[in-house]
Amino acid sequence: TLRIMVITFNELRRIKDKLPSGSSQRIADELNLDVNVVRNYFGGRHFDEGGCPAGIHIESGPDGGVVTLDDTSILECAMRIIAENAEA
Repeated sequence: TLRIMVITFNELRRIKDKLPSGSSQRIADELNLDVNVVRNYFGGRHFDEGGCPAGIHIESGPDGGVVTLDDTSILECAMRIIAENAEA
């Protein structure tokens, strides 16, 4: 089941900034995605390298705007990695 979530762009970037080095590749490997899809999910612009838009829709506004995520799989994987690192 796909879950839709609304989050601010800045909050999404804060989550990305908490990820340890190499996390984009780890998430891509775990979810069988191109790494650029993961990078674009967190606000990257890697469309020319095979990273088609990853189900995010950004609307301008306060705190970087509002991001609607059509699928939270990447976000959930990122949060799990952050939690693992907090325990270590």
